Amino acid sequence: MNLLKPFHHFEPKTAVCSWRSPSNIALVKYWGKKGHQLPANPSLSMTLKECFTETEVKFESAPKLFVAVEFEGKSNEKFAGKIEKYLRSLKIELPWIEGLSVKIQTKNTFPHGTGIASSASGMSAFALCLTDYLQSSMDEDFMKRASYLSRLASGSACRSIYGGFTTWGDESDLFASPFEVHKELAHLHDTIVVVSSAEKSVSSSAGHERMTEHAFRAARYVQAKNNFDRMKSALKSGDMKEVGTITENEAMSLHAMMMTAPDSFTLLKPQTLLAIELIRDFRRMSGLPLYFTLDAGPNLHLIYPETDARKIETFIEYELGPISEKIIKDSRGEGPTPC
Repeated sequence: MNLLKPFHHFEPKTAVCSWRSPSNIALVKYWGKKGHQLPANPSLSMTLKECFTETEVKFESAPKLFVAVEFEGKSNEKFAGKIEKYLRSLKIELPWIEGLSVKIQTKNTFPHGTGIASSASGMSAFALCLTDYLQSSMDEDFMKRASYLSRLASGSACRSIYGGFTTWGDESDLFASPFEVHKELAHLHDTIVVVSSAEKSVSSSAGHERMTEHAFRAARYVQAKNNFDRMKSALKSGDMKEVGTITENEAMSLHAMMMTAPDSFTLLKPQTLLAIELIRDFRRMSGLPLYFTLDAGPNLHLIYPETDARKIETFIEYELGPISEKIIKDSRGEGPTPC
């Protein structure tokens, strides 16, 4: 399937496109690549509501490719370089891209580079603007094309194109697909405990690269596929305990792979480990279904159902609030929107 073939001979024009795209939290993690931006194992995520990126892009014809980025009101040459590299990677399918001027204004509702998947929201927002530039009418192919373009920019970004729950590497490696879950799990909460808003010391891209020679690489991919199949069944049946058990196993496995990788590293902080112990104690004593996960960073995502939200959020406020920099209340979202 060549989703970009219809635009091979596209004529650059002047247009402004704006999209808001959310982050997502992977319950089954993607960690490790094959080929060109393809996942070494399938993943499954929940799209968020309050953690999102808003991006406006002005496209114009130009003598050569030019990219400028303002992130939260300030020029960002690092991000501009990343976008330029990404656009150049598309020139075989979109040769006219070399004659394009791209001016981007973008901002997040959450701390950048702290393990809340800012690349997922940021790159999906830009890919949606690019898709909008190519094709103004929205249909099923619009979303697939946006997911495809997002994947080429940042793997996890392809899952942010859809609301609710999303899989990638199951139906296709090229783009993500929406996944229907049991009605009792359709509106899970995700409260993020930010124990450190500092930018992480090792990027996700660098972490993926260290999987290439990892001694436990093959075993991890077997584990991830097994967890993926179990997670799909648990979400379909509405088994919150099983969902939570797999979610925590995936979080700890992800960070175990970092700590045992060639040129090993850890992104966890002392407050991360303290929070995990407090969460486990609370669950054991209360019997309430509160579970944690982590992306590639030190900050915890606390997953729980709407039915127990009041009691769980009281615990979060009084027990985890004092050991965190901030608390972000979030939940399952409906996906990107034009803005």
